[in-house]
This record gives sequence, C-alpha cells and structure tokens, in this order.
Amino acid sequence: MSLPPFAESASLSMGVELELQLVSLSDFDLTASSPDLLALFAREGFPGNVTPEITSSMIEVCSTVQTAFEPLLAELSGIRDALVRGGDRLNIGICGGGTHPFQMWADQRIYPKPRFREVSNLYGYLAKQFTVFGQHVHIGCRNGDEAMRLLHGLNRYVPQFVALSASSPFVQGTDTLFNSARLNSVTAFPLAGRAPFVLDWQQFVDEYFTKMEKTGVVKSMKDFYWDIRPKPEYGTIELRVCDTPLTIERAAALAGYLQSLCACLLDEQDPPPHEDDYLVYNYNRFQACRFGLDGQIVDPKRYEQLSLREDILTSIRRVAPYAEKLGAQGALDHLSEVVHQGSDASWLRGVFERSGSAEGMVQAAVEQFRSG
Repeated sequence: MSLPPFAESASLSMGVELELQLVSLSDFDLTASSPDLLALFAREGFPGNVTPEITSSMIEVCSTVQTAFEPLLAELSGIRDALVRGGDRLNIGICGGGTHPFQMWADQRIYPKPRFREVSNLYGYLAKQFTVFGQHVHIGCRNGDEAMRLLHGLNRYVPQFVALSASSPFVQGTDTLFNSARLNSVTAFPLAGRAPFVLDWQQFVDEYFTKMEKTGVVKSMKDFYWDIRPKPEYGTIELRVCDTPLTIERAAALAGYLQSLCACLLDEQDPPPHEDDYLVYNYNRFQACRFGLDGQIVDPKRYEQLSLREDILTSIRRVAPYAEKLGAQGALDHLSEVVHQGSDASWLRGVFERSGSAEGMVQAAVEQFRSG
C-alpha cells in the first residue's frame, strides 16, 4: 500500500498517546487483564480512545486533538479518572513508568490481534520484550514539508525529552543504572533510531518510502520505530522517545513544551537542518538514557560539551514567549521543577531505597497515577 497524501492539520495542534501498565494488586506484577478492562469500557463507555497493545498487560489511551495545554490536561485528567474507576471495578492497578521493574518478558501474552501476531512472528522474543511503556506526542503540521523540517529540527532536543520523561530505571528486578532503560528495548528493532535525512516530503515518498516498500520490508509508517516519524494520515509528526510518566500532569507538560518548541522552530527561522546535526545524535541520546538530567551532551553545531540540565533550562527560557501565547506556561513551570527536583526515575529509586522492594515501587506508582 502506498502512503496516503499528507493530511492538512491545524499547525501546532497536539494529541497524546499513553501506554499504561496493568498490575495485580496482590503481588504488583503485570497482569494480562486488558481484555477484561477493554470489555468493561466497551459496555459502559470511555471518555476518549482506549485500545489494546502488543501484550495483554498493556493498554494505550489517546487524547483528542487539542490546541492548548490546559484543555489537554483536563481531558487527560478525565481519562485518568475513568481508568482508575475501571481498574477499581476489576481490582486492577494502573500506572505509568517506562518499564515494569520486575516483570519477566517470557511470561507475557501477545494480545490476540492480527498485527500483533505478525509482529510476534517476525521479531520473536523481541515482541514480548516490547512490554515497555511510552508516551507519544503528535504535533499538527500544515503540510509534509513542514513536518520534515520539524522532524529534523527537533533532533537536537530529543535528549531533553528522554531525560524529562525518564521513568524506567529497573528491568527484571535489577537497577540498570539507566534512567530510561526502555529505549534500549526499542533500539533492538531494525527500523528504529532516527529517520533518514530527507527534508522534502515528496522526495521522502518517492525516493525513500517507495523503495522501502518495494523491498517488502515495510507496508506503512507503522513499520518504522523511529524516535520521530511523520504520520501523513493524521497530518502530524510523532515524537516517540518519552517514557510514560507516572502522572498525567507530566504527560501534558511534555506535550505543551513540545508544542511551544515547534512554534519557536517554525517562527525563528533557524538555519535549515543539516545532516551533520546527527553526528552526535546517538551519543547525546545515550547520555540522556543513561544519566538522565545529569547527562552531558555535545552541541552538534558548536561542538561544545553542555550540561543537559542547563540546556533544558536555556531552551525553556527561549520558548517561554511562545508558550505564553499558546497558554502553555504551566507546562514550562512543571518541567522547570523536574529539572530542579529530579525525574520520575529518581523518584522511583528513592521509593526503592525507602521501601526496600520492587513491589513497593509499583504500589507507589499506582498511587502516583491515581492522585497526580
């Protein structure tokens, strides 16, 4: 199938997708309860969109298209409250976090959906190891060329979003020493990482996607697990590097910051992206995954070492006038606190130190999601 035409969206509109954990309230391990939860919502209604994910201990919820931070936060709050009520009915705990701290991938069940079976057959054990939980943010674009410009213009800021959202320090009962271990699972897929350096949408369609389609490797944009990818059917770009935060407040703040950053990139007319901007892309991404806010990155244009914390605060100051116009100042205030107080990964490690158990971390994450 060929790519659909790039749909025209309201520039800087936004939508959020959150992959969430379903846990047993008896032992706080993951539980394959998504069929029961989805059946409940199908009968009784749900204030948004809720769908299965690749394994049955996960669900994905999606906001509608929003144009401002506060309405997005309000919608996500309603979705959160409905999830909590449904979970209480079925004795299921629901929480964020990029990884479950002690689940075993071999115990997971592939959700009975044709696409998920295809993925499982193709990727083997990687499909079950993909029981990790991310936040995806869509930003509306007026056309495909604007989408490609934003996609490559944002590459410089990917480490910021990794560090600000980091919430996956533990895997299979072990502290990985990473702040975002989740992205290591994503990187294992052959079509992961960064998008090819193409700035013209028609060139992307004709010279890249069409050739990839002819190889038989891909059928649609869903087959690419890139950190940022265009979504022509929605008329958006999709940022995919964030761990699912522990609260919907942080999820909304990340979306508001991305919206403000895109407004700045489109307005200030920085020099066009250059392929050399990617020279340190993987290094900077690793620094953010491994060390979180304490990471040290390299500016790809000036070749200078930068503190990731200071880089984020500098960017927040830069986009503040755009956030004010968009009504997203609350998002910047929230993320400024994260920079100074620490990420969800740091918070989870603190809970582990105090409770002495991985189960205590999950219980705290469930309460954190419930109360904000």
